[in-house]
Parts: sequence; C-alpha cells; structure tokens
Amino acid sequence: MTGYLRTDGRKGIRNVAVVVYLVECAHHVAREVVFPHREQGVHLLGFPGCYPNAYAHRMLHQLCTHPNVGAVLLVSLGCEGFNRRELLQEIRATGRPADVLVIQDTGGTRRTIAEGRAWISKALEQIAATPRVEFGVSDLIVGTVCGGSDATSGITANPAVGRAFDLLVKNGARVMFEETGELIGCEQIMAARAARPELAPELIACVDKAARYYTTLGHGSFAPGNAEGTHNAGGKVDGRLQQERELPDQRHPQAG
Repeated sequence: MTGYLRTDGRKGIRNVAVVVYLVECAHHVAREVVFPHREQGVHLLGFPGCYPNAYAHRMLHQLCTHPNVGAVLLVSLGCEGFNRRELLQEIRATGRPADVLVIQDTGGTRRTIAEGRAWISKALEQIAATPRVEFGVSDLIVGTVCGGSDATSGITANPAVGRAFDLLVKNGARVMFEETGELIGCEQIMAARAARPELAPELIACVDKAARYYTTLGHGSFAPGNAEGTHNAGGKVDGRLQQERELPDQRHPQAG
C-alpha cells in the first residue's frame, strides 16, 4: 500500500483538492468551481457564517491541511469577517498549492467561477506529480459515519465494524466513530474497554453529555427510516417478505 507524504510527516491515502467557501454567500460559486471536476477528486467544504469565528478557522485549518488534501482553493465574497489571508498563509506554509479568490475583487460570479476552474485544473496536474511512499496499516486513521441503521444493525453491521476496528487498532491504526447519542446504554461496555483506567469515566461522561443534549432539544438521532429499514438492503428484503405475505400460497393451492 502506498500513500502521499506531507511536509509534517503525516501520510495521506488520497491526494484530493478542496474548494472552500468562507461565507455562505460564496457557497454557490465554490460549488460551481467544483462541478466539472467532481469525478476528479475535488471536494467542496466551507463555513457559512459571516462573522469572525475562531472555531471555524481552526476547523478549516485542520481540514485544509489534512494529509489527504493536496491543494486548496479558498473562495471569499470579500466583506465577511473570516481571516482569509491568515488561513491562506497557514496552508501555504505546509507546502501545498493554495490560493484565494475574492468574488468582489475578481469581477463577479461568472468570472470567479471561470478563474476557479482554471486554477483547479492546474492544481490537479501539479499534485498528480506528488511522489508516493510506503503506507502501512499503522499510518491509517479510519473514521465511520452512520449509514442508515435499522433494527438489525446492532447484531450485524455494528459488530462487524467493531471487529474490523479491533483488527485495525491491533495493527497500529487509529480509528474513530461519531454519533455519540447512538451509544447511550453502551457506555459501561466502552468504559470496560478503556485503554487506561482514567479514560473510563471520560467515556461515560461523554455519553451522558449526549443524553442531556438530546433531552434538552427534545429529539434523538432515530428517524422513521431507521425503523422502516428503507435505507439499506435490509429494507428491500423486508419489502419482498411483505409482498410474499400478501400473495396467495401457490405451493399449496386450496382444493375446489
């Protein structure tokens, strides 16, 4: 297995370009820049707010310098509070090709889209020459997201993913999962598997926090589709079984 070595010593298993809008007003332009390159490893991400936000800056810095990212194009309207120059400098300091397009300075929507697409085309050619290096399992950081659980997930997909995670960790990889709220009731199981004793209460506290969050907001992460099972193959099987129940039994026709 091979990957892409970054200047900070981390390795990426992908080498994508990202187009980042720094305010919701630039979202449309950024999306249009990505559109013709969407099958070429160009991703869209961004921050919708218009005000200075340290959390958003930190998150975009982390995403733009992620080891899987090879090039970054920032898209700004021009009047938002986001510190685009500082973010650009931080990205360029890592050696990645990076630039910023300011819609109000470039000449409007169409011109910015055209310039953005041209920049991405050149950036893709540039990062295609990034040398590949050996990449071991211990270099992996694997994350999971919810795939539309149904009533069978707890005895099928979830344990399978858990076993896969155990194997990855055993071989030196780092793994993570999200949707803490779906672990309510499992906190003691996780605490029992904590790598260090002091982490056990932290895991329990994390799940307790999610429980308070759902209680306060009056909702959880359980949707009608989770019960119906229509988001995965299980839903299709359920549909076929229901159809069969509604059909007459052709194997044992009634006499007469």
